[in-house]
Amino acid sequence: MKKLLALALSLCLLLGVCSFASAADTTTLTMWTFIAQHQEFFEKAAARWNEANPDRPIAVEVTTIGYDDMHNKFKVALQADEGAPDMCDVELGQFPNVLAYSDKLLDLTEALSPYMADLVKARLEIYAKDGKYYGAPLHVGAMVSFYDKALLESAGVNYEDIKTWDDWKEAGIKLKAAVPDAWMGTVETSTQWVASLMLAQQGKDWQADGKATVNTPEVAKIIDTQKSWLEAGICQVCPGGQPDTEEGKAYIAQNKIASVIMPFWFMSRFTDEIGESCKDRYVVAPCPVFEEGQLHSIGQGGTGTVVYANGTNPSLCAEFLAFAKVSPEGEAQIWNVLGFDPCNTSIWDDATIMKTDDNKFNQYFIGYPIDALIPIKNEIGYIVSTSISPTINSYLGTTLWNEVYVDGADTAEALSTAQETIESDLF
Repeated sequence: MKKLLALALSLCLLLGVCSFASAADTTTLTMWTFIAQHQEFFEKAAARWNEANPDRPIAVEVTTIGYDDMHNKFKVALQADEGAPDMCDVELGQFPNVLAYSDKLLDLTEALSPYMADLVKARLEIYAKDGKYYGAPLHVGAMVSFYDKALLESAGVNYEDIKTWDDWKEAGIKLKAAVPDAWMGTVETSTQWVASLMLAQQGKDWQADGKATVNTPEVAKIIDTQKSWLEAGICQVCPGGQPDTEEGKAYIAQNKIASVIMPFWFMSRFTDEIGESCKDRYVVAPCPVFEEGQLHSIGQGGTGTVVYANGTNPSLCAEFLAFAKVSPEGEAQIWNVLGFDPCNTSIWDDATIMKTDDNKFNQYFIGYPIDALIPIKNEIGYIVSTSISPTINSYLGTTLWNEVYVDGADTAEALSTAQETIESDLF
């Protein structure tokens, strides 16, 4: 046996076809994340990388740290230019603060370039500075409508007829008349998923030229529109302040709400947390607009993975991230494992990836969820995130929405106070 093994090794060496990678050949890369599911995803991605690149094996050591601790530690490490991991997940809201140290981050533009033509540009832009891309995106986070098809049909409403917010309100009125204890939707008081969508549909943002722009006619229109839903009795304030809370998800599970307007990633909340009570009831569809021709969606939420420029083999890290997160193969895993809408639109039309019947998300919802995105792939915008965003978001989610929707404050007065307070906090 020993002689046979020696002979086999000799033949391999002679023919040059063996590639036995020793531990010394493996490049160890460190990574921080704040989401446990991401740790598993990247570890599996490293295994796939090694299969595809046997001559350049890697070992990715991923550490999951609490949200605040991780981001704070990473910013301190960048500032000191010491102690940072080779790669790090950075949540969208924290990204502007990390970009302040862009000289310590690797420009990922070249690594992403092979896939650039197929990537949703709006998702890349939120991780950009001076024309360079510093974050590898995980998903689009496109806003969609989750409609309870069965509940709407009980009121004679076809969700496909809902094109505008006026249509949506009218559907709610019909639903309330037919099913008195049901609601068309909810109004958020602790965040602004829907409000940000409505703002982008009007071509505006929460800020412009580095200044907050809260007291505007467009924001007033959002508030007055949602106030009209409450006054018509077709909506109530969302338990927990928004759907992505324990109270919000428990409320949805009662099957008394006909429309949940959230990012595409909320599918995993249905399958993993809301559960069987809503299975085979909901269909995923494009969001309503104020007027035809407006954006049907924006990307919300998300994590951009960055590379520490002075870490271990930054170029290899960049290649790995492109492979894991934006290549068609990597995006297929993001869809199948995490249920996120892929940034690489080249696979959206690939039924062998997006429409397989063994996928748990396809099994849960009516039809195929990706069909909601294909028609609007060129109508997905974004809301700018900068260093002043946390201050704006904090005031909106802790004060403004509660004032106008719960306390019934006058829209104009509340917006004037909001603008003054935010400006004072910022400057």
